[in-house]
Amino acid sequence: MSPHKEKSGYISIVGKTNVGKSTLLNEILGQKIAITSRKPQTTRHRLLGIKTIEGSQMIFIDTPGFHKDHKRALNKYMNKVASSAMKGVDVLIYVIEGLNWTEEDQELMNQIPEDYETSILVINKIDKINQKDDMLPFIETMSELNKFSDIIPISALKKQNIPSLIDSILLKLPEGDHIYPSDQVADISERFLASEIIREKCITRVGDELPYRISVSIEKFKEEDKITHIDANLYVEKNSQKGMLIGSSGSKLKSIGTASRLELEDILQTKVMLNLWVKVKNGWTDDEAMLSTMGYDLGKTS
Repeated sequence: MSPHKEKSGYISIVGKTNVGKSTLLNEILGQKIAITSRKPQTTRHRLLGIKTIEGSQMIFIDTPGFHKDHKRALNKYMNKVASSAMKGVDVLIYVIEGLNWTEEDQELMNQIPEDYETSILVINKIDKINQKDDMLPFIETMSELNKFSDIIPISALKKQNIPSLIDSILLKLPEGDHIYPSDQVADISERFLASEIIREKCITRVGDELPYRISVSIEKFKEEDKITHIDANLYVEKNSQKGMLIGSSGSKLKSIGTASRLELEDILQTKVMLNLWVKVKNGWTDDEAMLSTMGYDLGKTS
């Protein structure tokens, strides 16, 4: 009997904004590495999540959602990150919300080479589909329209049918040595995770427009005497946005800080001393030089 061979491969999770890609990744991994929100454009960077099961290692790439508004430098950056994640992977997961397939979805699928044989269509948020009888006809239509190797309905939020998706991925992984230790779940630093947690709390506490104008820069991240000291700058584009983020008598910023600190203490398993400052950088979302200084690696998107 031949010895059991290890399997390892990269799996890219792509789709439009706000279809549940980050929630899906967090659920597969069993812990949070990607921030989530009901508001689109929450994810800005390409994140790696790692799950090792019985000799098979899945390396997930979570990407920003594609969106039509690509005039600003930040939006162009996010679209390039998402596009690059569709290349050179072993399995591609395309996520949609419910039974909604649009011209934009088809345009994105047309970017995938015709000979690509390991793409999975994930129909997310099935718990919100009222007409369940429409599911099977929709799946049949999608099978005829695109060359998906599998079509799997799930609810990432409700934890429905995730094992079936994992089984489908495992069958498609190529043989190969594991790249990461079996107990590693992400390829991101604690410093980066802290910036994302803080940005998530900003997004959930401000209006619909402001989230796209907020960036977080960690200026200090140091552990001393079992206490993690974190200093962070929150950047916005206008003075009026600064006031919105700070709130009356600093109430909004205090709420952001408290929620961030509590979650970071839970993740880091240490006491956290968190200091936040709000600063204005006019036009940062449309300035490539500023984006580079704020941690957006524009060189990796080409």
